Amino acid sequence: MKAKREAINVLYFGKFEYFCISNNIILIAMKVMKFGGTSVGTAVRIKSVGELVCDGERNFVVLSAMSGTTNKLIEISGYLYKQNNTGSLEILNQLENSYLRVISELLNSEEYKQKATAYIKERFDFMRSYGNKVFTLADEKVILAQGELISTHLFYYHLCELGVKCRLLSALDFVKTDRYGDPDYPYITEALTRIMAENNDVSLWITQGFICLNCYNEIDNLLRGGSDYTASIIGSVLKVDEIQIWTDIDGMHNNDPRYVDGTRPVPQLHFDEAAELAYFGAKILHPTCVLPAKLNNIPVRLLNTMDPAARGTLISNYMEVGKIQAVSAKDQVTAIKVKSSRKLNSHGFLRKVFEIFELYQTPIDIITTSEVGVSVTIENRKHLEEIVDDLKKLGTVTIDDDLVIICVVGDMASDNIGFQPKVVNALKSVPLRMISYGGSNYNVSFVIRAEDKQRSLELLSQELF
Repeated sequence: MKAKREAINVLYFGKFEYFCISNNIILIAMKVMKFGGTSVGTAVRIKSVGELVCDGERNFVVLSAMSGTTNKLIEISGYLYKQNNTGSLEILNQLENSYLRVISELLNSEEYKQKATAYIKERFDFMRSYGNKVFTLADEKVILAQGELISTHLFYYHLCELGVKCRLLSALDFVKTDRYGDPDYPYITEALTRIMAENNDVSLWITQGFICLNCYNEIDNLLRGGSDYTASIIGSVLKVDEIQIWTDIDGMHNNDPRYVDGTRPVPQLHFDEAAELAYFGAKILHPTCVLPAKLNNIPVRLLNTMDPAARGTLISNYMEVGKIQAVSAKDQVTAIKVKSSRKLNSHGFLRKVFEIFELYQTPIDIITTSEVGVSVTIENRKHLEEIVDDLKKLGTVTIDDDLVIICVVGDMASDNIGFQPKVVNALKSVPLRMISYGGSNYNVSFVIRAEDKQRSLELLSQELF
């Protein structure tokens, strides 16, 4: 793909823009910058994000909805499901007014205030129209998409008012999932390559995180945390130099700062370590974000919009050997123990157990087995009653609620390090419901009672860090 810029040949191939001047090639790097809801939660923070992205480099910016918006849209959808139009209108009016206040604080010129106000009115009138129809799950997906559409438009108007040359791209034009709910990479690659070629006269692009089209060309989303996933998908397709995830904390900490004093950011993590921490409770990063970046060997950097100078955490394919990196905790876990009613060594028992969880599309977090039974933990309790009913056909079933998974992450594969006894010793005074080790080279996990969570995190910090 070729374009002319001031008589200089410009070739765009994903990661780089190649400037060909007298047969000399100059490469200009590119990065994806994703900003979460708190990072764009107020007019002041939107302005700060504007300063960060206008750094003279080629940046592809992915924005979440403003903080609190998605929860409000879920509440509105709940009223619409119940055909309570009065309730939905009340929340819609409150939310619209909050955006009008943001416009008054964010924009200065009448031109852009009018553009932004007109767009807000259009979006909210559109949502109000759903009060006159039977509300469906597909309609809810459309309602939820409005948060990201609004935040990106306000940010775009802000940059335009400042005279910044940029392009606002709709994620609905290039982010699509297949029939399994996974990214449709052939479609995304073709569409995004074409769109970038058509908009290659700027060095700053803006789009929405979270939202997408599904295989039926309906508006859908990548679930909570999906903006991280959007950034990783875009970065992997464009083969960028780096994916940056900007939040309100300076990187991934070695323990949960909400429960433990004196935690510190982890400077360096392997992709697999970051995935374990994200899956088992580290909220700063969504676990789905990791795989596309890992496979394409694109580093992911976690940064703090409140303290841009902070070092943050760099996630890559580099492993620090012989080091425990961090501890995380996953709440609201349920343990299910199934004791076989058949003789010892009865074949097919585990297969039948796992088939039940697969039937109800319920992921299992931790598994421990013995000759006569199996214990598993789950987070999603949506089909718990049906699962238990089916499991009772195989044996005696016991349920434990209000549990927490504590996950210790690091290089557990190195020989003669002594990590395992050190970790277990730290929790010697805490009753352990389950222990999982060996399924991964990067973590050892414990299931404990929720009431022991804070004490366990503190004990591990004292022993390990």
